[in-house]
Amino acid sequence: MNTLLKLAATAALSVIALSSYAQPSNPYELPDPLKMEDGRIVKNKRQWINERRPELMEMLRSQMFGREPAADAAPDIHYTLLEESKDAFGGLATRRQVKISFDKDENYYLVLLMYIPNKHNGPVPAFLGPNFKGNHATTDDPEVLMPTKEKLATFAPGYKVEPRDANGHRWEYEYILSHGYAVATFCYNDVDPDFHDGFHNGIHGLIDGDKPRNGESWGSISAWAWSLSRCLDYLETVKEIDAKKVAVIGHSRLGKTSLWAGATDQRFALVISNDSGCSGAAIARRKFGETVAAINKSFPHWFCDNYKAYGGREEMMPWDQHELIAMIAPRPVYVASASEDSWADPVGEYFSLVGAASVYNLFGYDGITDRNVPGIEHPVVVGRMGHHIRKGEHNVRLYDWENYVAFADRFLK
Repeated sequence: MNTLLKLAATAALSVIALSSYAQPSNPYELPDPLKMEDGRIVKNKRQWINERRPELMEMLRSQMFGREPAADAAPDIHYTLLEESKDAFGGLATRRQVKISFDKDENYYLVLLMYIPNKHNGPVPAFLGPNFKGNHATTDDPEVLMPTKEKLATFAPGYKVEPRDANGHRWEYEYILSHGYAVATFCYNDVDPDFHDGFHNGIHGLIDGDKPRNGESWGSISAWAWSLSRCLDYLETVKEIDAKKVAVIGHSRLGKTSLWAGATDQRFALVISNDSGCSGAAIARRKFGETVAAINKSFPHWFCDNYKAYGGREEMMPWDQHELIAMIAPRPVYVASASEDSWADPVGEYFSLVGAASVYNLFGYDGITDRNVPGIEHPVVVGRMGHHIRKGEHNVRLYDWENYVAFADRFLK
Protein backbone atom coordinates (compact mmCIF):
# COMPACT_ATOMS: atom_id res chain seq x y z
CA MET A 1 0.00 0.00 0.00
CA ASN A 2 1.31 3.48 -0.87
CA THR A 3 2.26 5.56 2.13
CA LEU A 4 1.13 8.77 0.45
CA LEU A 5 -2.23 9.40 -1.14
CA LYS A 6 -1.51 11.56 -4.16
CA LEU A 7 -4.40 13.80 -5.07
CA ALA A 8 -3.29 16.41 -7.61
CA ALA A 9 -5.64 19.28 -8.25
CA THR A 10 -4.54 19.22 -11.90
CA ALA A 11 -6.14 15.78 -12.18
CA ALA A 12 -9.46 17.24 -11.15
CA LEU A 13 -9.35 19.65 -14.07
CA SER A 14 -9.23 16.80 -16.54
CA VAL A 15 -12.46 15.24 -15.32
CA ILE A 16 -14.58 18.24 -14.37
CA ALA A 17 -16.11 20.20 -17.18
CA LEU A 18 -18.27 22.49 -15.06
CA SER A 19 -17.08 26.08 -15.13
CA SER A 20 -18.01 26.60 -11.48
CA TYR A 21 -15.20 24.20 -10.53
CA ALA A 22 -12.48 25.91 -12.58
CA GLN A 23 -9.37 26.25 -10.42
CA PRO A 24 -5.64 26.86 -10.65
CA SER A 25 -3.12 24.05 -10.81
CA ASN A 26 -1.90 23.21 -7.32
CA PRO A 27 -0.37 19.73 -7.02
CA TYR A 28 -0.11 18.39 -3.50
CA GLU A 29 0.35 15.21 -1.52
CA LEU A 30 -1.82 14.14 1.36
CA PRO A 31 -0.44 12.41 4.42
CA ASP A 32 -1.51 8.80 4.58
CA PRO A 33 -3.99 8.37 7.46
CA LEU A 34 -2.68 4.84 7.96
CA LYS A 35 0.96 5.87 8.40
CA MET A 36 1.80 6.33 12.06
CA GLU A 37 4.22 8.93 13.37
CA ASP A 38 6.97 6.32 13.76
CA GLY A 39 6.56 5.25 10.12
CA ARG A 40 4.67 2.02 10.70
CA ILE A 41 1.62 1.31 8.53
CA VAL A 42 -1.66 0.42 10.22
CA LYS A 43 -2.62 -3.13 9.28
CA ASN A 44 -5.91 -3.69 11.11
CA LYS A 45 -8.74 -1.92 12.91
CA ARG A 46 -7.39 -2.73 16.36
CA GLN A 47 -4.16 -0.93 15.54
CA TRP A 48 -6.19 2.01 14.20
CA ILE A 49 -8.38 2.24 17.30
CA ASN A 50 -5.61 1.80 19.88
CA GLU A 51 -2.69 3.58 18.23
CA ARG A 52 -3.28 5.64 15.08
CA ARG A 53 -6.61 7.23 15.87
CA PRO A 54 -5.37 8.57 19.24
CA GLU A 55 -2.32 10.04 17.44
CA LEU A 56 -4.51 11.93 15.01
CA MET A 57 -6.94 13.09 17.69
CA GLU A 58 -4.02 14.46 19.69
CA MET A 59 -2.85 16.31 16.58
CA LEU A 60 -6.28 17.81 15.90
CA ARG A 61 -6.74 18.85 19.52
CA SER A 62 -3.31 20.39 20.00
CA GLN A 63 -2.95 22.01 16.58
CA MET A 64 -6.44 22.88 15.35
CA PHE A 65 -9.56 22.77 17.52
CA GLY A 66 -8.05 22.95 20.99
CA ARG A 67 -8.65 20.70 23.97
CA GLU A 68 -12.29 20.45 24.91
CA PRO A 69 -13.15 20.08 28.61
CA ALA A 70 -14.61 16.99 30.22
CA ALA A 71 -18.30 16.24 29.84
CA ASP A 72 -18.96 17.32 33.42
CA ALA A 73 -16.75 20.42 33.36
CA ALA A 74 -19.68 22.83 33.77
CA PRO A 75 -20.54 23.31 37.45
CA ASP A 76 -24.20 22.26 37.39
CA ILE A 77 -25.78 20.77 34.28
CA HIS A 78 -29.53 20.32 34.61
CA TYR A 79 -32.67 20.39 32.48
CA THR A 80 -35.88 22.42 32.69
CA LEU A 81 -38.95 21.80 30.55
CA LEU A 82 -40.12 25.18 29.26
CA GLU A 83 -42.99 24.18 26.98
CA GLU A 84 -44.60 21.12 25.41
CA SER A 85 -47.43 20.47 22.97
CA LYS A 86 -48.58 17.40 21.07
CA ASP A 87 -50.23 19.49 18.35
CA ALA A 88 -47.24 20.81 16.43
CA PHE A 89 -47.67 20.97 12.66
CA GLY A 90 -51.33 20.04 12.83
CA GLY A 91 -50.75 17.06 15.11
CA LEU A 92 -47.81 15.64 13.16
CA ALA A 93 -45.42 16.06 16.07
CA THR A 94 -44.87 16.81 19.71
CA ARG A 95 -42.96 20.02 20.29
CA ARG A 96 -40.78 20.23 23.35
CA GLN A 97 -38.60 23.16 24.45
CA VAL A 98 -36.00 22.45 27.13
CA LYS A 99 -33.50 24.67 28.86
CA ILE A 100 -30.16 22.93 29.30
CA SER A 101 -28.42 24.91 32.03
CA PHE A 102 -24.72 24.76 32.81
CA ASP A 103 -24.71 26.49 36.18
CA LYS A 104 -26.92 26.51 39.26
CA ASP A 105 -28.19 30.05 38.72
CA GLU A 106 -29.02 29.36 35.05
CA ASN A 107 -27.03 32.29 33.75
CA TYR A 108 -25.44 30.02 31.14
CA TYR A 109 -27.79 27.84 29.13
CA LEU A 110 -29.09 26.82 25.74
CA VAL A 111 -32.68 26.21 24.72
CA LEU A 112 -33.15 22.96 22.83
CA LEU A 113 -36.12 22.87 20.46
CA MET A 114 -37.35 19.35 19.69
CA TYR A 115 -39.99 17.96 17.38
CA ILE A 116 -40.85 14.28 17.80
CA PRO A 117 -43.18 12.50 15.38
CA ASN A 118 -46.42 11.45 17.06
CA LYS A 119 -46.76 8.31 14.95
CA HIS A 120 -44.05 5.90 15.96
CA ASN A 121 -43.52 2.42 17.28
CA GLY A 122 -40.95 2.75 20.00
CA PRO A 123 -38.05 5.22 20.18
CA VAL A 124 -37.22 7.03 16.94
CA PRO A 125 -33.90 8.10 15.40
CA ALA A 126 -33.13 11.80 15.37
CA PHE A 127 -31.20 14.60 13.69
CA LEU A 128 -29.42 17.03 16.02
CA GLY A 129 -27.75 20.23 14.91
CA PRO A 130 -27.16 23.85 15.90
CA ASN A 131 -28.77 26.78 14.08
CA PHE A 132 -27.55 30.29 13.34
CA LYS A 133 -30.42 32.69 13.93
CA GLY A 134 -32.39 31.30 16.84
CA ASN A 135 -34.90 28.49 17.24
CA HIS A 136 -37.74 30.84 16.31
CA ALA A 137 -36.05 31.55 12.97
CA THR A 138 -36.09 27.86 11.98
CA THR A 139 -39.91 27.70 11.68
CA ASP A 140 -43.13 29.66 11.41
CA ASP A 141 -44.45 27.78 14.44
CA PRO A 142 -45.73 30.69 16.61
CA GLU A 143 -45.19 28.75 19.84
CA VAL A 144 -41.43 28.50 19.49
CA LEU A 145 -39.90 30.73 22.14
CA MET A 146 -38.02 33.89 21.23
CA PRO A 147 -34.66 34.51 22.93
CA THR A 148 -34.97 36.59 26.08
CA LYS A 149 -33.60 40.14 26.34
CA GLU A 150 -31.07 38.89 28.86
CA LYS A 151 -29.85 36.20 26.47
CA LEU A 152 -29.69 38.61 23.53
CA ALA A 153 -27.56 40.96 25.60
CA THR A 154 -24.82 38.30 25.61
CA PHE A 155 -24.69 38.03 21.81
CA ALA A 156 -22.42 40.09 19.57
CA PRO A 157 -22.70 43.88 19.91
CA GLY A 158 -25.39 45.15 17.56
CA TYR A 159 -26.87 41.68 17.08
CA LYS A 160 -30.10 41.90 15.10
CA VAL A 161 -32.93 39.57 16.02
CA GLU A 162 -34.15 37.78 12.93
CA PRO A 163 -37.90 37.41 12.32
CA ARG A 164 -39.70 34.13 12.85
CA ASP A 165 -39.07 31.61 10.03
CA ALA A 166 -36.17 33.67 8.62
CA ASN A 167 -34.15 30.48 8.21
CA GLY A 168 -37.00 28.02 7.90
CA HIS A 169 -35.85 26.73 4.52
CA ARG A 170 -32.85 25.16 6.24
CA TRP A 171 -34.99 23.12 8.60
CA GLU A 172 -37.47 20.97 6.71
CA TYR A 173 -39.20 19.81 9.88
CA GLU A 174 -42.35 18.39 8.34
CA TYR A 175 -40.43 16.44 5.70
CA ILE A 176 -38.07 14.98 8.32
CA LEU A 177 -40.87 14.17 10.77
CA SER A 178 -42.97 12.52 8.07
CA HIS A 179 -40.09 10.10 7.48
CA GLY A 180 -40.02 9.01 11.10
CA TYR A 181 -37.22 11.14 12.55
CA ALA A 182 -37.17 13.53 15.46
CA VAL A 183 -35.32 16.84 15.05
CA ALA A 184 -33.52 18.85 17.72
CA THR A 185 -31.75 22.20 17.39
CA PHE A 186 -30.44 25.14 19.40
CA CYS A 187 -28.91 28.50 18.57
CA TYR A 188 -25.13 28.32 18.62
CA ASN A 189 -24.94 31.81 20.13
CA ASP A 190 -26.61 30.42 23.24
CA VAL A 191 -23.43 28.50 23.99
CA ASP A 192 -20.64 30.72 22.73
CA PRO A 193 -21.58 34.03 21.05
CA ASP A 194 -19.87 34.16 17.66
CA PHE A 195 -17.53 37.09 18.11
CA HIS A 196 -14.07 37.42 19.59
CA ASP A 197 -14.06 38.95 23.06
CA GLY A 198 -11.03 37.08 24.37
CA PHE A 199 -13.10 34.05 25.45
CA HIS A 200 -14.66 35.77 28.43
CA ASN A 201 -18.28 35.17 27.44
CA GLY A 202 -20.35 32.03 26.95
CA ILE A 203 -19.28 28.58 28.01
CA HIS A 204 -15.58 29.57 27.92
CA GLY A 205 -16.19 32.21 30.53
CA LEU A 206 -18.10 29.80 32.73
CA ILE A 207 -15.71 26.85 32.57
CA ASP A 208 -12.37 28.62 32.18
CA GLY A 209 -13.01 31.82 34.11
CA ASP A 210 -9.77 33.79 34.30
CA LYS A 211 -7.60 30.75 33.63
CA PRO A 212 -4.71 31.73 31.29
CA ARG A 213 -5.04 30.48 27.72
CA ASN A 214 -2.31 28.80 25.71
CA GLY A 215 -1.85 27.63 22.13
CA GLU A 216 -3.97 24.52 22.73
CA SER A 217 -6.91 26.20 24.49
CA TRP A 218 -10.28 25.34 22.95
CA GLY A 219 -11.93 27.70 20.49
CA SER A 220 -15.54 28.38 19.60
CA ILE A 221 -15.98 25.43 17.25
CA SER A 222 -14.81 23.12 20.01
CA ALA A 223 -17.28 24.81 22.38
CA TRP A 224 -20.19 24.35 19.98
CA ALA A 225 -19.20 20.70 19.47
CA TRP A 226 -18.99 20.17 23.24
CA SER A 227 -22.52 21.55 23.58
CA LEU A 228 -23.78 19.10 20.96
CA SER A 229 -22.55 16.31 23.19
CA ARG A 230 -24.37 17.84 26.15
CA CYS A 231 -27.54 17.86 24.06
CA LEU A 232 -26.95 14.19 23.28
CA ASP A 233 -26.65 13.60 27.03
CA TYR A 234 -30.14 15.04 27.36
CA LEU A 235 -31.54 13.04 24.44
CA GLU A 236 -30.42 9.91 26.26
CA THR A 237 -33.08 10.76 28.85
CA VAL A 238 -35.91 11.18 26.30
CA LYS A 239 -37.87 7.95 26.05
CA GLU A 240 -39.31 8.73 22.61
CA ILE A 241 -35.83 9.08 21.04
CA ASP A 242 -33.31 6.33 20.37
CA ALA A 243 -30.14 8.09 21.49
CA LYS A 244 -28.03 5.38 19.86
CA LYS A 245 -29.38 6.54 16.50
CA VAL A 246 -28.70 10.26 16.49
CA ALA A 247 -27.23 11.94 13.42
CA VAL A 248 -25.29 15.14 14.06
CA ILE A 249 -25.60 17.73 11.30
CA GLY A 250 -24.26 21.21 10.64
CA HIS A 251 -23.95 23.80 7.88
CA SER A 252 -20.93 25.99 7.08
CA ARG A 253 -19.03 26.77 10.32
CA LEU A 254 -21.51 24.51 12.03
CA GLY A 255 -20.62 21.81 9.49
CA LYS A 256 -17.06 22.07 10.78
CA THR A 257 -18.62 21.76 14.22
CA SER A 258 -20.60 18.63 13.36
CA LEU A 259 -17.45 16.94 12.05
CA TRP A 260 -15.53 17.76 15.22
CA ALA A 261 -18.46 16.66 17.38
CA GLY A 262 -18.54 13.37 15.48
CA ALA A 263 -14.80 12.95 16.02
CA THR A 264 -14.80 13.74 19.75
CA ASP A 265 -18.02 11.92 20.63
CA GLN A 266 -18.37 8.49 19.09
CA ARG A 267 -21.91 8.17 20.43
CA PHE A 268 -23.10 10.07 17.37
CA ALA A 269 -24.28 7.33 15.04
CA LEU A 270 -23.98 9.31 11.80
CA VAL A 271 -22.26 12.57 10.85
CA ILE A 272 -23.32 15.10 8.19
CA SER A 273 -21.24 18.00 6.89
CA ASN A 274 -23.11 20.55 4.77
CA ASP A 275 -20.86 23.04 2.92
CA SER A 276 -18.28 22.95 5.73
CA GLY A 277 -15.40 24.05 3.49
CA CYS A 278 -12.06 25.23 4.85
CA SER A 279 -11.11 23.56 8.14
CA GLY A 280 -14.15 21.34 7.73
CA ALA A 281 -14.28 18.77 4.94
CA ALA A 282 -12.18 20.63 2.32
CA ILE A 283 -8.55 19.64 1.79
CA ALA A 284 -6.40 22.47 3.17
CA ARG A 285 -3.42 21.76 0.92
CA ARG A 286 -5.43 22.66 -2.16
CA LYS A 287 -5.42 26.32 -1.01
CA PHE A 288 -8.54 26.91 -3.05
CA GLY A 289 -11.33 29.19 -1.89
CA GLU A 290 -11.04 30.02 1.79
CA THR A 291 -7.61 29.24 3.22
CA VAL A 292 -6.22 28.63 6.69
CA ALA A 293 -4.75 32.14 6.79
CA ALA A 294 -8.02 33.73 5.68
CA ILE A 295 -10.22 31.85 8.12
CA ASN A 296 -7.99 32.60 11.11
CA LYS A 297 -7.81 36.27 10.17
CA SER A 298 -11.58 36.63 9.84
CA PHE A 299 -12.51 34.33 12.74
CA PRO A 300 -9.61 34.21 15.21
CA HIS A 301 -11.82 32.68 17.91
CA TRP A 302 -12.91 29.56 16.05
CA PHE A 303 -9.76 27.47 16.52
CA CYS A 304 -6.87 27.18 18.93
CA ASP A 305 -4.00 29.63 18.51
CA ASN A 306 -1.58 26.93 17.33
CA TYR A 307 -3.61 26.58 14.13
CA LYS A 308 -2.63 30.08 13.04
CA ALA A 309 0.93 28.90 12.42
CA TYR A 310 -0.23 26.99 9.33
CA GLY A 311 -1.61 30.01 7.47
CA GLY A 312 0.07 29.99 4.06
CA ARG A 313 1.96 26.86 5.15
CA GLU A 314 -0.75 24.23 4.71
CA GLU A 315 1.76 21.78 3.27
CA MET A 316 3.48 21.80 6.67
CA MET A 317 0.40 20.55 8.47
CA PRO A 318 1.07 17.02 9.76
CA TRP A 319 -2.56 16.21 8.95
CA ASP A 320 -5.23 17.31 6.51
CA GLN A 321 -9.00 17.28 6.58
CA HIS A 322 -9.42 13.78 5.15
CA GLU A 323 -8.08 12.63 8.51
CA LEU A 324 -10.83 14.53 10.30
CA ILE A 325 -13.28 12.54 8.15
CA ALA A 326 -11.37 9.38 9.06
CA MET A 327 -12.02 10.06 12.77
CA ILE A 328 -15.67 9.22 12.10
CA ALA A 329 -14.93 5.71 10.81
CA PRO A 330 -16.53 3.23 10.87
CA ARG A 331 -19.70 5.28 11.41
CA PRO A 332 -21.53 6.61 8.34
CA VAL A 333 -20.49 10.05 7.08
CA TYR A 334 -22.10 12.29 4.47
CA VAL A 335 -20.36 15.31 2.91
CA ALA A 336 -22.40 17.69 0.78
CA SER A 337 -21.40 20.72 -1.26
CA ALA A 338 -23.03 23.33 -3.49
CA SER A 339 -22.08 24.08 -7.09
CA GLU A 340 -21.82 27.86 -6.63
CA ASP A 341 -20.01 27.64 -3.31
CA SER A 342 -16.44 27.92 -4.58
CA TRP A 343 -15.32 29.51 -1.29
CA ALA A 344 -15.97 26.15 0.40
CA ASP A 345 -14.16 24.22 -2.38
CA PRO A 346 -16.60 21.43 -3.37
CA VAL A 347 -13.80 19.49 -5.07
CA GLY A 348 -11.67 19.57 -1.94
CA GLU A 349 -14.62 18.42 0.15
CA TYR A 350 -15.11 15.41 -2.13
CA PHE A 351 -11.41 14.51 -2.05
CA SER A 352 -11.51 14.29 1.74
CA LEU A 353 -13.85 11.35 1.40
CA VAL A 354 -11.48 9.76 -1.11
CA GLY A 355 -8.58 10.31 1.27
CA ALA A 356 -10.42 8.71 4.20
CA ALA A 357 -11.65 5.64 2.31
CA SER A 358 -8.68 3.48 3.32
CA VAL A 359 -9.69 3.79 6.96
CA TYR A 360 -13.21 2.61 6.24
CA ASN A 361 -11.66 -0.30 4.34
CA LEU A 362 -9.94 -1.38 7.57
CA PHE A 363 -13.37 -1.94 9.08
CA GLY A 364 -14.56 -3.95 6.09
CA TYR A 365 -16.52 -1.17 4.36
CA ASP A 366 -16.09 0.18 0.88
CA GLY A 367 -15.44 3.90 0.53
CA ILE A 368 -15.57 6.53 -2.17
CA THR A 369 -12.39 6.14 -4.20
CA ASP A 370 -13.32 7.45 -7.66
CA ARG A 371 -11.30 10.62 -8.25
CA ASN A 372 -13.73 11.76 -10.91
CA VAL A 373 -15.79 14.29 -9.00
CA PRO A 374 -19.52 13.57 -9.46
CA GLY A 375 -21.68 15.96 -11.43
CA ILE A 376 -24.19 18.32 -9.93
CA GLU A 377 -27.05 16.53 -8.18
CA HIS A 378 -25.68 13.07 -8.86
CA PRO A 379 -25.51 11.69 -5.31
CA VAL A 380 -22.99 8.96 -4.58
CA VAL A 381 -23.23 6.45 -1.75
CA VAL A 382 -20.49 3.85 -1.36
CA GLY A 383 -20.33 1.72 1.74
CA ARG A 384 -20.77 4.09 4.66
CA MET A 385 -19.86 7.24 2.75
CA GLY A 386 -22.26 9.60 1.02
CA HIS A 387 -21.79 12.71 -1.11
CA HIS A 388 -23.61 15.14 -3.35
CA ILE A 389 -23.12 18.53 -4.92
CA ARG A 390 -26.39 20.46 -4.96
CA LYS A 391 -27.06 23.07 -7.59
CA GLY A 392 -26.98 26.54 -6.11
CA GLU A 393 -25.47 28.61 -3.36
CA HIS A 394 -24.01 28.15 0.12
CA ASN A 395 -27.15 27.02 1.92
CA VAL A 396 -29.28 24.07 3.05
CA ARG A 397 -32.24 23.15 0.89
CA LEU A 398 -34.89 20.44 0.65
CA TYR A 399 -32.70 18.56 -1.85
CA ASP A 400 -30.03 18.24 0.82
CA TRP A 401 -32.49 16.93 3.39
CA GLU A 402 -33.93 14.43 0.91
CA ASN A 403 -30.48 12.92 0.52
CA TYR A 404 -29.65 13.05 4.24
CA VAL A 405 -32.88 11.29 5.15
CA ALA A 406 -32.35 8.64 2.45
CA PHE A 407 -28.81 8.08 3.73
CA ALA A 408 -29.96 7.88 7.34
CA ASP A 409 -32.63 5.35 6.35
CA ARG A 410 -29.82 2.96 5.38
CA PHE A 411 -28.18 3.02 8.81
CA LEU A 412 -30.56 4.32 11.48
CA LYS A 413 -33.65 2.26 10.71
